[in-house]
Amino acid sequence: MKTATQRAPTFFLAVAVMVIWTMATTTTTLAAPPALQGQITLRPLTPQEIYDYGLTGVQGASGLSTMGVGQPVYLEVLVNNAVPNSDITNVSWTLTARPIGSTAALEASPLGPNIPTYKIADRINQSGAPVFKVAGRTMLRPDVVGSYTVSASIRTGSSGNTNLTQRVTASTYLGVNASCVLCHSGGIIAPNRYTNWIETAHAHTFEKAISGQSGDYFSASDVVYRTEGNDGNTNSNNSGFDYVATTNGWTFPPTLNGNNWTTMPEGLKNFANVQCESCHGPGYQHVFGSLPVLGDTNYISVSMNVGTCAQCHDSRTTHALATSWNTKATEWGNSGHARSPRTPSGPGREACVRCHTARGFATFTATGNQIISNTVYEAITCAACHDPHSATNAHQLRATEIYTLPEGTTVTNVGNGALCMTCHHSRNGSATENIQKYKLNQPTWAGGTGFGPHDSTAGDMVEGVNAITYGKVIPSGSHSAVIPNVCVGCHMQPVATSHPAFAKAGGHTFSMTYNVVNAGVTNTLDLVDTCVKCHGPIEGFNFARKDYDGDGVIDGVQTEMQHLLDNLSRLLPNSTYRADGNYVADGLVKNIDRNTVKTNWPTKFLNGAWNHMFVNVEGSRGVHNAPYAVGVLKASIADLTGDANSDQLPDSWQIQYFGSASTPQAAPNATPAGDGVPNWLKYALGLNPTIPGLVVPDGVVWANASSTGGSTDTIRIYTAAEISFDTEVGKAYQIQAVSTLGGGWQNIGAPIPGTGQSVSYVTPTRSNAQQYYRVMHTP
Repeated sequence: MKTATQRAPTFFLAVAVMVIWTMATTTTTLAAPPALQGQITLRPLTPQEIYDYGLTGVQGASGLSTMGVGQPVYLEVLVNNAVPNSDITNVSWTLTARPIGSTAALEASPLGPNIPTYKIADRINQSGAPVFKVAGRTMLRPDVVGSYTVSASIRTGSSGNTNLTQRVTASTYLGVNASCVLCHSGGIIAPNRYTNWIETAHAHTFEKAISGQSGDYFSASDVVYRTEGNDGNTNSNNSGFDYVATTNGWTFPPTLNGNNWTTMPEGLKNFANVQCESCHGPGYQHVFGSLPVLGDTNYISVSMNVGTCAQCHDSRTTHALATSWNTKATEWGNSGHARSPRTPSGPGREACVRCHTARGFATFTATGNQIISNTVYEAITCAACHDPHSATNAHQLRATEIYTLPEGTTVTNVGNGALCMTCHHSRNGSATENIQKYKLNQPTWAGGTGFGPHDSTAGDMVEGVNAITYGKVIPSGSHSAVIPNVCVGCHMQPVATSHPAFAKAGGHTFSMTYNVVNAGVTNTLDLVDTCVKCHGPIEGFNFARKDYDGDGVIDGVQTEMQHLLDNLSRLLPNSTYRADGNYVADGLVKNIDRNTVKTNWPTKFLNGAWNHMFVNVEGSRGVHNAPYAVGVLKASIADLTGDANSDQLPDSWQIQYFGSASTPQAAPNATPAGDGVPNWLKYALGLNPTIPGLVVPDGVVWANASSTGGSTDTIRIYTAAEISFDTEVGKAYQIQAVSTLGGGWQNIGAPIPGTGQSVSYVTPTRSNAQQYYRVMHTP
């Protein structure tokens, strides 16, 4: 083993070792060439991938830019997926710099074209559309300590050309007690990471396993997951656990007991457990690479890439505990977090990245800063939510127990769900404040003046806050009070390996639905295992509860909620709203979003739009909090129509005559006067529903809301037909009628010239048993 003074200095030699990857012609060139968007990535390779792709004998990699001497570095060039393969003429690789004494050369990568790039967000976006594709691969195995520079050249026919470089640092392991603790345990030299880390499970994972405290499944093949630098490569010396174990004569014990750790050589303990260099790469160059300066951060890796964690937490089929810690990366890969949208990142998105990038979220939870300077995109990975350096919170979460929503409500019973609510809330503060500021074109959130809540409002919804309530008390459901850890209790429910939803729903997928393919047909199912504990034997979320929309049919709760959303949208303007007094509601179902809503809308419409968006973007369609979602939608509908119970009769009319809108006598089809005429018809005719009409041979007669009749009366009520239709200027409209379908249409009245307005025409039907009508127009 080399001593520190014998390590090779970091000087570079220029070399020209080239590997060429030529893409096969599979597509035709697009008329408008897409942007190339070329980039070099360091690809992780996990145990599960090695198993899945049959890469026998291939060594894994963390994807860090700092690795141990002798460990492989898998490099790949990515390009915009829209660039046709036929347009990529070649990708060439060159090792342009390496340390003195190195004979390393680029090699063909063992990863074939069938293996996709590692990051899910590089494969597909949130909608499932392709993003990047691999245009070329190579591999480097550094042989001495120092820095290496790899260059890639991409040439295309019409999408442009680019040259890219990637520096990697090869180093050796020092162990936490021999190096990291000296600077990172307090003081002014470097941040204190050691004090909190030593309390984490990672810091003692090998110690407990070798002592028999983690179960009897632990074997020699598992040592690699609980130590650092244990790469099994006997052709290199990077001072990892396996090398030090060999030099100390240590072998895996035949039985697991407490004496195993006690008798282990101290020098070997220094490389045991999951410690700093397990996640940041070997630290010799970081400490000594820039002598006399110590601790050069250019020679150590700080990555939010999930590939680092997946070196241990991605082994769903090759480990006995397939439902525990080692399936998390697989689950996460099937989550929306794995492909969070890129748009809210990059320069100009300093107010967005606190929830849309891993680094932004970690910084936000640590500092509380609303504006984050580092806007580089990285999906919401393990390190976004879990702090690897601290065991202060359960599961090393970055937030837990208590959360204050932006509108001001402090939630004290949320448990681990506090982390979820940190992003899954309305973002824009209180609803009333948002509306007031929007009308004045003032900032409504950090970085913008947009209207409405942000995706997703789940935190507000489950707690029953931050909708427009019109001064009413809106009931709220019990989920937030009875489900442990609220969001986590359902969305992260454990799923057995035998369940068809395994790794597709629950756990770190955070999903409550999963797909099952049967005979070529894909069916989407709901994960209701947790729900049945309270709701009984249901098969999905859309189970029937009540007739929330008042249409006389009890549909599933999610269907009922969609109907209420549609009913509210019919009452709201479209984006062409006119404030000159000539506005007429179109009565159409429409999409209500921040692009639809305009500052010239009256407050009543803005209130309704907020509640529509609040329920719509939340996404669960009543599952999170049905009483609250129903209540706020009905409150908006009532405010715009005066019909809170959605029975198509104004509440004020029902209260006027019956004292309440909910009494059975006030129902639309009720006939409280006993004359057989329902309330809805009496309302339409402007009649008092409590006064009966006089039943006569040809109908029912009212006069000034009182009945008239008698043997000498000659009043008769006959039927008529009203034909109503819209017209256009420049066209003429002719009403026609026929008593039986099949021909012989007769004109009714003279042609009507179009005015651009609606026309209503009433024609008698006294002598006809039945009549059909149509409207023809010319031209």
